[in-house]
Amino acid sequence: MIALGLEGSANKLGVGLIRHDMTTTPPTVTILANIRHTYHPPPGEGFLPKDTAQHHRSHILQLVKEAMAEGQITPKDISVICFTKGPGMGGPLTSVATVARTLALMWNKELVGVNHCVGHIEMGRQITGAENPVVLYVSGGNTQVIAYAEKRYRIFGEALDIAVGNCLDRFARVLNLPNDPAPGYNIEQLAKKGTKLLDLPYTVKGMDVSFSGVLTYIETNAPALLASGEYTAADLCFSLQETVFAMLVETTERAMAHIGSREVLIVGGVGCNKRLQEMMDQMASQRDGKVFATDERFCIDNGIMIAQAGILAYQTGYTTPLEKTWCTQRFRTDEVFVAWRE
Repeated sequence: MIALGLEGSANKLGVGLIRHDMTTTPPTVTILANIRHTYHPPPGEGFLPKDTAQHHRSHILQLVKEAMAEGQITPKDISVICFTKGPGMGGPLTSVATVARTLALMWNKELVGVNHCVGHIEMGRQITGAENPVVLYVSGGNTQVIAYAEKRYRIFGEALDIAVGNCLDRFARVLNLPNDPAPGYNIEQLAKKGTKLLDLPYTVKGMDVSFSGVLTYIETNAPALLASGEYTAADLCFSLQETVFAMLVETTERAMAHIGSREVLIVGGVGCNKRLQEMMDQMASQRDGKVFATDERFCIDNGIMIAQAGILAYQTGYTTPLEKTWCTQRFRTDEVFVAWRE
């Protein structure tokens, strides 16, 4: 089986091709192509849905051609076309879904609509080999602590307001940091030079976290702190990272204790952050545990994760009828019936 995956829920447009060799047990998985193109707004600005959707429409056909050339396949080789159904931004989602529908009709292929969050989890499990981890899903649009139970990815805790990636991205705008390659990445690099910790609001409510307060505090006070010379931009980035990541480590550890797991899998774009991985590893090692994470090829939104989650669902007999291939901006992780796991 070969699946074509199309991802475009935010500013990353991804096309992936994955092959499952069903003659082996378990199936041998081969990544044939994993191509991505990112929309970068000017420094100090976020990406608007209409501009992002236009970017996706302008580049997706070329990316599909490049992926098929790299994978050395033709349309007749493809078993199923998978696309992101949600969650995400409406305009970009529907732009990519339209292409998925069109290709399915042209090539006479089945469609599978994929939950973006489940795509991250299944790609992380495939790449790292994690068996039954507590999953920390951290990105620009989502922050969730997740564990699998009874055919669902159960959400143990989540952000009550904005996602951790959104918190970091918005502070990058305050500092006028570039959006290339990503604002969160540029904050990470600047934070490595920071040496002075600013005391920031720390908001953990049971298993849930809140980032709007810490963002408002540092946005409000940053101009005066920088002007006085008391703190540098690097110090503020360092302080923000240390505070929000500590909140995530605390809630993840609580979930590990609850389900008795010794594994943590970090997925999502913020999961690329080496400091977050380091802090999580320190916690896990104290519990004789292990942290699993991937690099930017699989952490950051990509088409191959949509192909992987879609082909797993397709192998159980699941498909999305054409009349139900609409997209939704709100599609919770625990709404998906995970029929492919024991």
